[in-house]
Amino acid sequence: MTEPLVLAMLAAPLAAAVVLALPLAADRADRANALAAALVAALTAAVAVRGIGADGAVHGGWYVLDPAGGAFLAVIAVVGLLSALASPAYLAGDAAGFFARRHARRSYYAAFYVFWAALLAVATADNLAVAWLLVEATTAASALLVAFSGQPSALEAGWKYLVLTTLGLAVALLGIVVLYAGLGAGHGSLATLDWQRIHALSGSVDGDTALLALVLILAGLAAKVGWAPVHNWLPDAHSEAPPPVSALLSAALLPTVMLVAWRVEVALHPAAGGTASALFLAFGLASLAVAVPFLWRALPLKRLLAYSSLEHMGVLALGIGFVHPLATAGVVVHLAGHALAKSLGFYATIPLLRDDPGLASRPARGLSARSAPGAAALTVSLLSLSGLPPSPLFFSELLILLGGIAAGQVVVVALAAVLLALGFVGLAHALIESVVTDRPRLPRAARRRERRLVALTAVTGVLLLALSAASLVIAGSDTVERLMGGVA
Repeated sequence: MTEPLVLAMLAAPLAAAVVLALPLAADRADRANALAAALVAALTAAVAVRGIGADGAVHGGWYVLDPAGGAFLAVIAVVGLLSALASPAYLAGDAAGFFARRHARRSYYAAFYVFWAALLAVATADNLAVAWLLVEATTAASALLVAFSGQPSALEAGWKYLVLTTLGLAVALLGIVVLYAGLGAGHGSLATLDWQRIHALSGSVDGDTALLALVLILAGLAAKVGWAPVHNWLPDAHSEAPPPVSALLSAALLPTVMLVAWRVEVALHPAAGGTASALFLAFGLASLAVAVPFLWRALPLKRLLAYSSLEHMGVLALGIGFVHPLATAGVVVHLAGHALAKSLGFYATIPLLRDDPGLASRPARGLSARSAPGAAALTVSLLSLSGLPPSPLFFSELLILLGGIAAGQVVVVALAAVLLALGFVGLAHALIESVVTDRPRLPRAARRRERRLVALTAVTGVLLLALSAASLVIAGSDTVERLMGGVA
């Protein structure tokens, strides 16, 4: 029963892409989008529940379901659903750009659902080479979406994203080839790179070969995750993409590729030992250190949120690198909390940018006077992302740091704590500057269009508080042990 469900989960967004690529009227396309998004999210949630409830990893002929993968699938489902539902609001005010006006809506929806399908496939792929191909597929679909507006800056961001991530994935492919050669091509064909086979055979791989393959694969995937110092595409792509796509990039794509890196670390542990963990810690500290100075600068809203993504991908890398149950619990909570808070921040920019396109290139000021719903949404988003209690990100970061101390990484924890404190100050200052500084009010008609943000902000706030409470339960349950034992 599991395999048909996984197949349905992957087929649904592809079918939606085909249907929405047809020349439908705008209102019909938007209704079809809402129905398709609900179906895809429901199917993904069903698969995620099976994964989270699994006792270790369940390997099918071509897919894998495990507790960690289930948690990532749940995040992809929620962010994908919210982004699909937010897309009509963006498309209603978007002028013709990269695509001709008559093709813009269907081109957007087709690329969006192909992107969503590829993300789901990455999270369930039971083979390193197949996962690499699927990660490359996400690049093709999402690059079109990054450049969707057709503005010169968006075209440049899309091209930069395509070139730099593809270059990184080429490095990862070289690492996969080295690993395949080290495992011994005689053991089989492509099945040699199944996660279970890699783990079983890696103990016999020459140490230097395993180390070279590990470094190449993780360094290549780091370019797609957006870890520093190979993050150069991330601020431009996140700030130029349509806000619903920015949310999907930040809250779903980056963590999903990180899941592949995590599975590589687990599969190669018999051969590489703690080297992979050290690489995760290095990428985590580097990402925090690079992000903090930008969080202290006056930046446009979407660019600020992009550098916040760099910071939080660094936090997740630290949680994985500490290899401790407390830190793993923190990773799960942080993954979900970041997805909710970051998505809300990007969605809030849709009406704000429509009413004042200049906010795309300059820092926001006086949002409380301009738009109470927009200011409230950004307040919830930025306070949560800063880690201010009762944000679930406060509890997740605390769990990760406590896990680091328990793992004996006191120096790394101390450096991370200082950088997280500096990041908190930067985001808090940005929030005050964006919301409180006076600016003239928008006309009443413009403010009326933002009322839909109130419901989304309220729902996200409740979910964030519920996640904060759940973090205490997760940390004290056997879920963490199953997550650590069932990554691959």
